[in-house]
Amino acid sequence: MNLLNTILSGFREIWTHKFRSLLTMLGIILGVSALVGMSALVKGMENGTREALIAAGGLEKIRIEPQYELPVYQRHLTDQIQGLTMDDVYALRDGAPLVTRITPAVEQMRWREPMTVTRAGKSTEPFLVSGSWPETLEINEHHLAHGRMFNDLDAENASSVCVIGTGIRDDLFGSPEDVGEEIIPLGESININGLPFTIIGLLDQYESESARKEREYRKLHPEEFQKSGPTRSRGWGGGKGGHWIFRMKNNTIFMPLNTMTVKFRGMVAGTTDGGTVKLSNLIMKIPSVEQLEPALQQVRNILMQTHRGIEDFTFRTQEDWAQEITTVIRNARLSGGVISGICLLVGGIGIMNIMLASISERVREIGIRKAVGASTIDVFIQILVESTVIAMVGGVAGIATSYALVEMIALFTPTDNTPVITLGAIGLAFGFSVVVGILAGLYPAIRASRLHPIQALRYD
Repeated sequence: MNLLNTILSGFREIWTHKFRSLLTMLGIILGVSALVGMSALVKGMENGTREALIAAGGLEKIRIEPQYELPVYQRHLTDQIQGLTMDDVYALRDGAPLVTRITPAVEQMRWREPMTVTRAGKSTEPFLVSGSWPETLEINEHHLAHGRMFNDLDAENASSVCVIGTGIRDDLFGSPEDVGEEIIPLGESININGLPFTIIGLLDQYESESARKEREYRKLHPEEFQKSGPTRSRGWGGGKGGHWIFRMKNNTIFMPLNTMTVKFRGMVAGTTDGGTVKLSNLIMKIPSVEQLEPALQQVRNILMQTHRGIEDFTFRTQEDWAQEITTVIRNARLSGGVISGICLLVGGIGIMNIMLASISERVREIGIRKAVGASTIDVFIQILVESTVIAMVGGVAGIATSYALVEMIALFTPTDNTPVITLGAIGLAFGFSVVVGILAGLYPAIRASRLHPIQALRYD
């Protein structure tokens, strides 16, 4: 019996016992679809978070924040904490060659004590109101779409000017989707905590690649979204970009540092103390992530000098976020692999059981084949191929099922985390199903091949 006839025999066996074969393959189908679906979900998470990481400034960005809880060995110096000041900025700018860009920042965030922005009866609460230097655009991967960034003259005069994100524009002036055209509010006046400011710049619209594609698709097929309702537009709507990083960037207001400290003295906590500007943080960039460790050591040495040996500062690096992302993704893959492995194991047990039952039904048939010249290896290969065929058919069905599963998962996930099916995941899942079929068929094949033809012919 050649291999082709053996494979066709396996398909005939499946077709003869359709319902039994379906139940046998169910474990394989579930295992393969779970593996592909979990892989697609994790890949979508990875794409979304990596994209957000780049939008937040990349791995080369370092953030220095004040730390008011000193190390144990310095607890007795708590009353001497000075926080971050402009002296630190100048010292780092002049004495840290590995720092290519640096900007001080005095910030007020929505989740701490929100500031209210109003215009013509409309109001909004920005994610972030930041007083800083113009370098903040480059460090934080912001780009101007219209207008200009504030300059040294604006900072020197503490001018009441600001640069806003598109989320602020949409809330106060109307979004392009609602108005039908893009509004560019340059020269318009808004009130920030009751104080008038003039808009001199508008930032780009920030959104994930998935959110951008969906927005363009909605423009081309508006009738489809009217029928499907809000479910189809997941992650867009009020999200304006998908991941919270994009939403924060769209709902940000920048103004000169002097303007923030002068206009909002007493409103923004920690901006002044006896005439000394207290900074919320320092943000800087280094040439490359390979120089992160020496750059951190260089910055720490300088700050320890300006802070008189008191370690009242801490570092927040994008590398930490990247490591957290890697850990989460690795754990998700491990969990998905375990679940899929259990399903495939159950499927393998099912195949083994059904092959053993099939052998019991075909003992006389096997005896006749051996009596007319079939060798032990012929019978072994026939049974092994049949179990492998069942697993392969189950694997193909599982791959088909995984597409439907991923589409269903996509309806409940944010746009920026849209699941992505990869060829690698499909190949891995199908390969595992084939291996399970081979392993599950080994014992039944060995048992069938060892049947004695005389005893098999006498079997009733």
